Amino acid sequence: MKRFVRAVTAIFLIFSLVACSADSNRPDTEDVSLTENSLQDSEHSETEKNLPTEGNTQDTGYTEPENSGGTDIILNMNDTNIHARLYDNAAADAFLNLLPYTVTVSRAADDLCGSVSEQLEHDPAEDQDTWAIGEIGWFDGWFTILCDNEEGMPKRTRTIIGKVYEEDISVMQSFTGSVKITASLEETFSDTGTGEADTLIDEADTPIVYFTSDISAESLTAIYEKLNWTPEGKVAVKLSTGEPPASNYLRPELIADVVSAVDGTIVECNTAYGRSRAETSMHYQVAKDHGFTDIADFQILDEDGSMTLTVDGGTVLTENYVGAAFADYDCYLVLSHFKGHAMAGYGGAIKNISIGLGSSEGKSWIHSGGTKKKGFSGKQDIFLEAMAEAGKSVSDYLGNGEKIVYINVMNRLSVDCDCNGHPAEPDMHDIGILASADPVALDQACIDLVYAAEDSGKLIKRIESKNGLHTLEHAEEIGLGSRTYELVNIDD
Repeated sequence: MKRFVRAVTAIFLIFSLVACSADSNRPDTEDVSLTENSLQDSEHSETEKNLPTEGNTQDTGYTEPENSGGTDIILNMNDTNIHARLYDNAAADAFLNLLPYTVTVSRAADDLCGSVSEQLEHDPAEDQDTWAIGEIGWFDGWFTILCDNEEGMPKRTRTIIGKVYEEDISVMQSFTGSVKITASLEETFSDTGTGEADTLIDEADTPIVYFTSDISAESLTAIYEKLNWTPEGKVAVKLSTGEPPASNYLRPELIADVVSAVDGTIVECNTAYGRSRAETSMHYQVAKDHGFTDIADFQILDEDGSMTLTVDGGTVLTENYVGAAFADYDCYLVLSHFKGHAMAGYGGAIKNISIGLGSSEGKSWIHSGGTKKKGFSGKQDIFLEAMAEAGKSVSDYLGNGEKIVYINVMNRLSVDCDCNGHPAEPDMHDIGILASADPVALDQACIDLVYAAEDSGKLIKRIESKNGLHTLEHAEEIGLGSRTYELVNIDD
């Protein structure tokens, strides 16, 4: 069988990480579901669902978890089947009524965890104050699986609903970054008792995200070279010029060498919210004041209006409006400052090729979900989905992604974006530079590093307050890219 492989890198040794199970990395914010299946009333009887029977062990070669006696389930983790047994308790019974259930989790220091909005009915008398490796928990608004450091877990009350079979724990522990888990009933295991989890995709299908912890001009050029991308024709370098007077835009001294390496023209579009970059002549002045015209040619793509791109496969948009000069360039290098955002939750590569490349009217078009060309009104999730769809139209136009690559710089990690001239001062450490040919994988990797950082509470709160991860969910659904990736640390 083909075995799916995730990179096990030294990246998590770079930071002092705190498991998602620790209270310090869980900001006090309203619940935002990361699930892809909405909660529905169960239409199945207990007989149809094969609810727990005493000791329903199957002759599969798997070792039955202790204290179980519940129902066998499959945890499909990024297309790898992990076998687990639900416990015979009230919370596990409630979880059965949700199946099939999908949640996106991230690997922190010791566990896999993802935010959930549903509340499981449970009997407090059945809660535990200890936690074993492989056990599946549902508490404090989080779905969690303990991967390591059983002895280091603090004593506290947890609702535990089941446990991964011993034979699959090592496979479960190998996952890093973002993991999409779909839990479902499995009447009989599909393997032959070898203790080797079923796998469905080849590692060759997995996009690579490169990482360096060194934020310097030299490392920016080095990580670009790792992409092994040779642009042809006229090259645009898309970035944010930054709102005056004090935004956290990428400084010219950091990016000058890589812009020169591709012989690129720096490009931007006017804003739709007024201020210093809404009108073309003023925007050119900002670009000059911020030093961009000193290192390369510079162009406002929508100074002569818009051009239309077709959106294929979208559910919100059928067309997208970018700057009229967008098609004057053959290839695009997208340089993004990763940070929080007051409307999108976070800003990275996807936002840079959607809102960022949108003309002034195109920005309003995305914000409104394709209903207005002025203003910003619209439903939040529709806006996030429109961003993903606009981004896909750009990628599709550029040779289905062959003529565009992406670099995210994770420094000055404010909760506010570079469109804010007076952003909140960052209260977390810089992380590094990441690069990929896949914008979804790249943004997901950045999100995972934020969640793994011990001082990221405020940024996480900003992301979740706007349901920011929904952009990634929809982007993957429509085929812009993959949330599964292989992380390669070029510092090693």
